[in-house]
Order: sequence, then C-alpha cells, then structure tokens
Amino acid sequence: MATLHPQAAGRLREVLQGHIDRGLIPGAVALVSLGGETCLFEALGRRDPAAANAMPADAIFRIYSMTKPIVSVAALMLVEQGRLQLTDAVSQYLPMFAHPKVAVVRDGELELVPALREATVQDLLRHTAGFTYEFMGDGPVHRQYTEAALGSRKRSNLEFCEALASIPLAFHPGSCWEYSRATDVLGAVLEVISGQPLGQLLEATVFAPLRMKDTGFSVPEPQHGRLAEAFAVDPQTGEAVALMPNRRAPRFESAGGGLLSTAADYARFLLLLRNRGSLDGTRLVSPATLAWMTADHLGAIPVKGDLLTAADGFGLGFAVRTHAGLAPIPGSVGCYAWSGLGGTSFFVDPALDLYAVLLTQAPGQRDYFIRLFRQLVYGALD
Repeated sequence: MATLHPQAAGRLREVLQGHIDRGLIPGAVALVSLGGETCLFEALGRRDPAAANAMPADAIFRIYSMTKPIVSVAALMLVEQGRLQLTDAVSQYLPMFAHPKVAVVRDGELELVPALREATVQDLLRHTAGFTYEFMGDGPVHRQYTEAALGSRKRSNLEFCEALASIPLAFHPGSCWEYSRATDVLGAVLEVISGQPLGQLLEATVFAPLRMKDTGFSVPEPQHGRLAEAFAVDPQTGEAVALMPNRRAPRFESAGGGLLSTAADYARFLLLLRNRGSLDGTRLVSPATLAWMTADHLGAIPVKGDLLTAADGFGLGFAVRTHAGLAPIPGSVGCYAWSGLGGTSFFVDPALDLYAVLLTQAPGQRDYFIRLFRQLVYGALD
C-alpha cells in the first residue's frame, strides 16, 4: 500500500500556506486518507478573511456541487429498494417534463422541435437529459435559464421543476453530455418517491447513519461562527464574490449544489465509498451498486464543455478516470471525483486505496486548486 512521504506531505502544507500568505485564498482544510486511515488533516489560514480568527478543522463550507454525489447515492439506495429504476422516464414522477421540446437554431432563428425521446433517471444521473446550466454557454436556452432565475432559493424543489420545464431542452436526451441542473430535478424525483423534503430524506438515509452531524442545507444559528467565508472581492479579477446565504433554511433544497459540510463529515462519506458501501457496521449500498455508479456511463456519447478531460468519462454522479494518461492531472484508471463551485473538491482512487478532500471558499481559484491539490497529493505518495 502507498504511504505519504513526510517531506512531500510537508510540502503540500507549505504550498497551500504559501498561497494563503500571498492572499490567493483566505484559508483551507485538507484531508488525505490512505488505506482507510487519515494520514493528513490540516486547517490553514483564516475562516473569515474579514476577521482574525484562524481556520478551525471543523469549519463549515458551502460544498455546492459536491452535493451531487451524495444525492446520487441516495437515489441508488432507492433503486436497490425497488422503488426507482434508471430506465424510468422523469415524467413518470414529474409530469411537467412530459413531451419536451428541444431548442434548435436554424438560419439564425430559434425553432422548437419535439425531443426524440424523454429523459430518464439515468440521464439525470449522468447529465445527458437535455438540461444545462446558465453558465455553460450563451445560447438561447442558457439565456432563458438566466432570465428565469433558476438558482433562486425562494422556490420549492417542485416549483423549480415547473420553471425549468417551461424552458426548452438544450439538446435531445441521450445525444450528448452537458453539465446541468439535472441533479436538481433528481432531487425532486426523490421527494416524490419518498414523500419527504429532500433534506429530511438525506438526513434519514445518509447523514444520520454516517454520523455526518454538520452537513445540511443551512447552518444552525449556534454554528454560524464556524462558517467559512470567501474574500469579498476576487484577488485576481477584482470582481465581487457572492456565496450562497446559508444562515437560514432555503425553500430550494438544491440536490445539485445546496449542501454545506465539513472535511470530517465529507470524509465519512468518502470512507463509505472506499469501503464499498458500508461504514461502522452500517450498510447504505451494495459493493456492486457502487462499482456500477463509478463506471463510465457515457461510452461514445460526445461531451460538451471542458469540465471533463480527455481521460474522463462520467458515471452516476461522478467523473470517472478511464485512461491513465491524456489528462493534465494525475490519477489511476477508475479514480472518481467531483468539485464544488465555491472552491471545494475531492477524489477517490481505489487502485491506491486513497481519497482526499480540499475545502476552501474561493470560487475564482477553484480550477487551479483542483489541479494543484491533486498534483501535491500524488506527489506525496511513496
């Protein structure tokens, strides 16, 4: 089994601290585990750049899209219970998505054509449903997402789906991969099946069994002093930085990006994945289900955007490494990972029995630190 080289591990700390000292990020919490045992757990810098307090190891971070893998596991738990199938049409649970239209630009004019088929639950999990994100482009559908304010926290999950269903699809379901609000729709599907708000469902099925006591869609008032904050202004662009206001519970419990968590809590979730579905005698999903989730589900389906490298496929909630080379960051075949818009990221490398998570609140520096952290961790292995 690989081990962490002491000098190289020290370099990981020094590099992160150097970027903090130069004002690129306010602070960070990093955790690395080998063989299921934590071998590095560091809290660096400041929790709030507007205050003098140091970053505590139990700081609470907005993890944004690192919500998606958790919700995906909850969905597969319902599959194992026979309450959901990936071949189910989304409209079976959310009728507003029946008979979708696709936006097509022809000769400079926008036309709406019937979708070749409806989106399925598998499409939601692997981002092939025809949805997008407003920041993924500047096409007519992206602009309609922006105009509809789909990120509003004032709508319920069902109301969000009604707003989204009023906008045409960006492409025919199954015809390409585009990162999207599909997981938000998946969250509404889970609410319909379970008869519970998404937050209650996740608490009962994932957070409580794994003892993830600091993970949820808002931060209770007694814990507000643990909430990690970003710089008010991006140090590289000079633009204002705005993160989710998570001090009060939102109506919109975004399955695609609404959770907050700590490094220790998220490491419990990663340890569950490392243990192939069980932790401390509690079994959430089967090893076979996790192997299925972390396999590539795209095959020859083309990929839009640059979020996936040439070495990546996509499974049911995770980017999955399909080639040892071809990517600008290291990773074994079978490594799976994702990140969050606020500056958080994780990866699990089963071949090396390794998982790691980096939490910071620096949206503009996210891509750089995803690459840097991965390089530093792999460079520290013996």
